[in-house]
Amino acid sequence: MSTPDFNLLVTLDVLLAEGNVARAAQRLRLSPSAMSRALARLRETTGDPLLVRAGRGLVPTPRALELRERVSQLVQDAQAVLRPAETLNLKQLVRTFTLRTREGFVENFGPDLIARVGAEAPGVRLCFVQKQDKESRSLRDGTVDLETGVVGDVMSPEVRTRVLFRDRFIGVARAGHALSRGKITPARYAAGRHIGISRRGLAEGPIDAALKAFGLERQIATIVGGFSAALALARASDLIATVPERHTGNLRVGMHSFPLPFPAPEVIISMLWHPRMDADPAHRWLRGLVLDICAATR
Repeated sequence: MSTPDFNLLVTLDVLLAEGNVARAAQRLRLSPSAMSRALARLRETTGDPLLVRAGRGLVPTPRALELRERVSQLVQDAQAVLRPAETLNLKQLVRTFTLRTREGFVENFGPDLIARVGAEAPGVRLCFVQKQDKESRSLRDGTVDLETGVVGDVMSPEVRTRVLFRDRFIGVARAGHALSRGKITPARYAAGRHIGISRRGLAEGPIDAALKAFGLERQIATIVGGFSAALALARASDLIATVPERHTGNLRVGMHSFPLPFPAPEVIISMLWHPRMDADPAHRWLRGLVLDICAATR
């Protein structure tokens, strides 16, 4: 039996990641015709068409979907084996790490994290990008190095996670709001006019489900996509925002915050990364910093 051409694994990995012959050719610095010939060889080797035409694009076959994660991990493991061992020198490290976070993370944890990075590795720069969804494609393709947030159902199973902290929902209103005086009961909370927070524009969420156990329903006056917008509206009106406590600490300065008068679901904030970064010394250092900062910031 002839030995297979293991170089085809790299080609297959890029083709399955891109789903496009031209883009795959660009990544591997090949001509489109050379990439098409490589795809033909892969089809012959695997006995499967792998990518088939659908309209103007290509879609993966079931066999290709089955192979995608396995091939990606094989290529990453091979690269790790062939990469020379390095001793991490933080003072000489020059690198940019991209972190994808939900709003509130940078405001609350960013200053301490940037200060620690600057003190330990002055050549390292952090680039924070907004988290708009829970898809893990950006971790897989390497455009994002580390992510923070709630682990969602759409997260790829290979993604590594580590809990950073547990958060709870609280109510927030402007200074001098009626809820800043007297005892807050479930009925009194529900009687106010509220701001719904949903990136998908949903009218109800976990807070509404918790209120239903008391036979109560809150009036949602408006729906916004994030914490900052909700708190800005609450600061300038009589509307009530309900947000995670630790995630929004610096955003609530000067406002009245209060515990919810009923049990609400806990929010678990984790950091997430792709397994190919597990053994990377600089990435391990960054993960340790994020963990330390989140544990220390109360």
